[in-house]
Amino acid sequence: MFAYRPHMSAERWCPLVYEPLPRCTSDPRHHQFAGRTTTHCAQSHPLPHRQAFLGVIAVAVAPAGVGRWEEMASSLDAPNLDDYLTADSLPQEPPRSLTLRDLLDISPVLTEAAGAIVDDSFTRCFKSNSPEPWNWNIYLFPLWCLGVVIRYGLLFPLRFLTLILGWMAFFTAFFPVRFLMNGKNRLKSKIERKLVEMMCSVFVASWTGVIKYHGPRPSSRPYQVFVANHTSMIDFIILEQMTAFAVIMQKHPGWVGFIQKTILESVGCIWFNRNDLKDREVVGRKLRDHVQHPDNNPLLIFPEGTCVNNQYTVMFKKGAFELGCAVCPIAIKYNKIFVDAFWNSKKQSFTMHLVRLMTSWAVVCDVWFLEPQYLREGETAIEFTERVRDMIAARAGLKKVPWDGYLKHNRPSPKHTEEKQRMFAESVLRRLEEN
Repeated sequence: MFAYRPHMSAERWCPLVYEPLPRCTSDPRHHQFAGRTTTHCAQSHPLPHRQAFLGVIAVAVAPAGVGRWEEMASSLDAPNLDDYLTADSLPQEPPRSLTLRDLLDISPVLTEAAGAIVDDSFTRCFKSNSPEPWNWNIYLFPLWCLGVVIRYGLLFPLRFLTLILGWMAFFTAFFPVRFLMNGKNRLKSKIERKLVEMMCSVFVASWTGVIKYHGPRPSSRPYQVFVANHTSMIDFIILEQMTAFAVIMQKHPGWVGFIQKTILESVGCIWFNRNDLKDREVVGRKLRDHVQHPDNNPLLIFPEGTCVNNQYTVMFKKGAFELGCAVCPIAIKYNKIFVDAFWNSKKQSFTMHLVRLMTSWAVVCDVWFLEPQYLREGETAIEFTERVRDMIAARAGLKKVPWDGYLKHNRPSPKHTEEKQRMFAESVLRRLEEN
């Protein structure tokens, strides 16, 4: 910055160094500008630095070149007054109170979010229920330790031996029938069916299963399908020892897959991969073909599509209810006094699930064969599905939840997410239009 010195000629300029001016006091020595004292130093009020600097320039150039200096001063930026005002002195809008209408607008969103955090009805369907501790006292703990010794040291070896001997007897009789008897005939099918029922009975005996069946025994006839709630893969074993069902089942790896391919195919079981859409179309055609033949074994479907913890029932798939045949509901309820029969496939293999059952005291279960149901006039397949689900839930004492069981294995569909977004956007737009 350059300033004109009044004691020099108008043609001569010299540089001056600007020093920030402190708060004005009565001592004029506190305000020095290039060796000169400003004319406003005796004032006792604060003056912004930039205004003081311009005032010095105005006094210094008064003798000559006033017009030139006024033009230079006007070309500088005007001071921003907001920089010198406190936050309290700035104008502020009064706070707007939250009205009842605002609360009603946001309440559905907050309720849904809080409900998902506090009470997740979907995750609860697939949680194992831990038993209440009962043995932590001086007189029950020794009895519990004795029970552990009996279950693991005595019952488990005997049950495992029973299972091994049963498998040996089964394979000794099954493979000759399966591979030596040519073609498909009624005698071969009957022997295979009886052997499969025997093998399932051996499984139930290895858990010391106490199964009570209610209602008439299922019979083989065309145009009927059996549907049941699903808690574990042992549901199929418990029902199979009663009647050789042809079940619709997810493909499994390991020794379970070996049994599926070599043994259960003999009773007409159908396998699928829930992640393959082509498999679903093929399964649909096989279902229609199966129910039309009177010689086929009764068809069993678990319409939930996944294992639920026997306290809730999720949505039923409607494929079994669109076949145009009689639907025979089956309600299965496990007594958890000795063991929880729910199979959490996300945390436990089926082998370890069987070991847990074999090391328990017993598996107690009730099975109800309910009356066949038919599609009513004017009733849709979805309404028919819900009516049958209501019957099973009421008989087994299960709570209905509006969830798709496939969400346990797959991420939510983009359509579901888009529908939620659309509903929220419509509510926001409606409120903006009203305002």
